[in-house]
Amino acid sequence: MKIATWNVNSLRVRLPHLLDWLRQQPIDVIGLQETKLVDDAFPFDALKAAGFDAVHNGQKTYNGVALLSRQPLQDVARDLPGFDGEQKRVIAATIGGVRVVNVYVVNGQAVGSDKYAYKLRFLSALRDYLAGELARHPQLVVMGDFNIAPAPEDTHDPQLWEGQILCSEAEREGLRALLALGLRDCFRLFEQPPASFTWWDYRQAAFRRNMGLRIDHILVSAALAAHCTACTVDVAPRKLERPSDHAPVIAEFPTPSSAN
Repeated sequence: MKIATWNVNSLRVRLPHLLDWLRQQPIDVIGLQETKLVDDAFPFDALKAAGFDAVHNGQKTYNGVALLSRQPLQDVARDLPGFDGEQKRVIAATIGGVRVVNVYVVNGQAVGSDKYAYKLRFLSALRDYLAGELARHPQLVVMGDFNIAPAPEDTHDPQLWEGQILCSEAEREGLRALLALGLRDCFRLFEQPPASFTWWDYRQAAFRRNMGLRIDHILVSAALAAHCTACTVDVAPRKLERPSDHAPVIAEFPTPSSAN
């Protein structure tokens, strides 16, 4: 089973890229972030024609998350229970016995800002939610755009980024709190090429110069981490005309029935 996460930065613009990529890649499940669509505008029919069941949690212009699967999506849940906010950033479903939670974590704007405080509250609420999900679902995947580079090696220039938004200690502690529940970062289960990133700014020829950050992650429970066979970043879509500023991350596992 191949599971992917991709911040498409407007599905209205990037739908052709997504459909082409899904034709080329044998992906079983994918979480999308920043769809920037209301539910009524989501391309359910086009994705069904491509072989995917889909669920969406969207809003106009901003945010929006979706799950696509070649198997039926069951027990769908949206948003963080009890969290005060109208931003559409969480969607979850069970797929073949595996619980999948797709998240788009708040960017935070700047350290010390109101949006930064909101981000830290969101991460705390996400941690509480995932603790319950993990108790109910030993096979758990948490994926998405976390807007956090976990360590200096996940940035192209640690001296420039350390302490800044996406790389501050409080944000990283919020991510470590998720891992402390018993989740593992699939990408770091394997030896990886240096300077491996998932996001590059549109400015300053950042992609061509590989001035990026690794902020898109696939976290899995111990039961799944033991069976993960690979985790990679596919930079090919970032090379396309009018690309998303993010690249997909892919984790590979045996079929759910054999990952016990």
